[in-house]
Amino acid sequence: MPMNPPQRPASEEPRLLSRQALNRALLDRQLLMRRSDMGVLSAIEHLAGLQSQSPLPPYFALWTRLRDFRQEQLAELLLSRQAVRISLMRSTIHLVSAEDCLWMRPVLQPMLDQAFRSAYRKRLEGVDIDRIAEASRAHVEQAPLSFQELGELLSPLAPGREPGALAQISRAVLPLVQVPPRGIWGKSGQARHTTAEAWLGRPLAPAVEPEKIIVRYLAAFGPASVKDMQAWCGLTGLRTHVQRLRGQLVIYRDDNGVELFDLADISLPDPDAPVPPRFLSEFDNMLLSYADRSRILPDEYKPLVFTVNGIIKATILVDGFVSGLWRLETLKEKDSVIAILHIELFRELTAMEKEALADEGERLLAFAEPEASQREIRFGGDY
Repeated sequence: MPMNPPQRPASEEPRLLSRQALNRALLDRQLLMRRSDMGVLSAIEHLAGLQSQSPLPPYFALWTRLRDFRQEQLAELLLSRQAVRISLMRSTIHLVSAEDCLWMRPVLQPMLDQAFRSAYRKRLEGVDIDRIAEASRAHVEQAPLSFQELGELLSPLAPGREPGALAQISRAVLPLVQVPPRGIWGKSGQARHTTAEAWLGRPLAPAVEPEKIIVRYLAAFGPASVKDMQAWCGLTGLRTHVQRLRGQLVIYRDDNGVELFDLADISLPDPDAPVPPRFLSEFDNMLLSYADRSRILPDEYKPLVFTVNGIIKATILVDGFVSGLWRLETLKEKDSVIAILHIELFRELTAMEKEALADEGERLLAFAEPEASQREIRFGGDY
């Protein structure tokens, strides 16, 4: 049964939370203890966005969290402009609701500015950033453009500079959204961009203090430390803002004595609650939103999941923790399509765990390849 947040005297030591307790809290917040009946747009907002630098991972992320999710539900949100893909947390593309886009981007703008300066300051020294940004806005609001197309249009304003670097000014300074068909299941297309204001027909909201985004983070990922919050969004200096919220938060500590914060109106699930196996998409935010990932990803497995070129592989959860990888393969032979789910295990599973994982894998194959004439699951690894 859920346990209510403790009402403790100010002098009492914070309650200790084990790694297991933090794991179950995360799974519960992330709709992974059981599939949710929440609406797709509501789920995207509840999760504080889904990392989406690749077009398809959000579809798998929602499938594993929502009951009876269908690809066209997300596609329709993108086509109707109720959801967008835009550079936000950690300066990476995220899928968020239109409403969240309009207020999150101003909150995160200082981090995006700093990331841009760190990466491009020397290459763009002497370039009039404001002039390039103004010209970029005019170009992309006339028609959505790829960064290559935009860079070529900007080149006359800064002769001798790399067109690609000039286009990155627009990515950092302007709230650019990637427009469909990019991001639509079953469609392909080059990434083209316009401003959020032009796409949504509304201005960005006035910038608010980071407290708002901290609360949204805790609702989806808490309990968490200040370092965890900063790892998720990329902003620094959040301790001051957490201190302002402190009186409204419940305070815990982890096994290492690190102070963790949480929303007072959210209960924690039973640490021993059983959980089903789950398939997480590439770049799932559960693996990217903590300074200390041990509540879901054992340290020894991190090199197997995080590649040197920045790819975060698709993983499987067994008993709530990363226990392997998965990938799909589609083979076309004459008039038939064979869909294969490859599972690479990191540890030995019990017969019951393996059977439950295979059952969930069958559901994954049916979602990803409904027209396949044959589907099969292949287990690899040492187990």
